[in-house]
Formats: sequence, C-alpha cells, structure tokens
Amino acid sequence: MESKSSSAAFRAFCSQHGLAATHQRQILFEVVQEMEGHPSPEEIYARVRRRIPSISLATVYKNLHLFVESGIVGEVSLHHGSLRIETNRTAHHHLVCRGCKSITDLDEKSFRLEMEHDHISAAFQVERYSIEVVGLCPACKKE
Repeated sequence: MESKSSSAAFRAFCSQHGLAATHQRQILFEVVQEMEGHPSPEEIYARVRRRIPSISLATVYKNLHLFVESGIVGEVSLHHGSLRIETNRTAHHHLVCRGCKSITDLDEKSFRLEMEHDHISAAFQVERYSIEVVGLCPACKKE
C-alpha cells in the first residue's frame, strides 16, 4: 500500500509536469514503477486491471503517452513494433533481440560513443543519444 508521503510526492510530480494527479494515473504510475524491464502497454494494462478492473486499454495508452511526453517515464525506440516503457532514466543503451523482441539495458560505461559534439550541434540540437545493439539473445540463438 502506498504511503501518504509517496502519494503526496506523486501529486507534486504531476503538478510539476502539468498533469492532473488522478487516481487512475497514480495507480498506473505505481504499476509502471513496480515492473522490471521494458513493459508494453498491454503488459501494463493487465497489471493495472487487477487494481482498476474498469480501466480501458485506451486510457492506459493515453496516460502512458502523457507520461512519456512529460518525461516521467522513457520510451524505448518505436521501430521494434510496439511502444515499450522504461523507468531507467540514467544514460544507457539497449541490447535488442530480433527474435523474441526482448530489450536489455546496457550501461553507458560499458559502451562509449565518441561524438564530435561541435560538428553535430552546428546542424542538430542533440538532446540525448541512444545506441541499440540488435542481435539474438542466448535463448533465441540456441533455436
């Protein structure tokens, strides 16, 4: 059960990001924070429905998009076929299995990219960069 202080922190966080702190959003946020990895909206929806049986998948999608736009959670690359959410807000990269579509975080320190920042920033304002290493995970490689 959430404490009053974490509920207040959630309300303050929503206020800071210009979002109304509704009961549904709080439950959705709590569920996302509890999940490991890079869950899909459908996986999140299944867990949220345990606590709010009447919630719709459309509501989950709408609020996840609001969370991504406000920076509350991150979004893993769209070109893997489905929206995937992540709560890891530290600089990191991803290992993506093209077989099972699993996504594993790769610490930035494990994989450095040298960028000519002055050259890139002259034409493009860099906000962040992300590297995705695509291949086969050990389980898919065995098949």
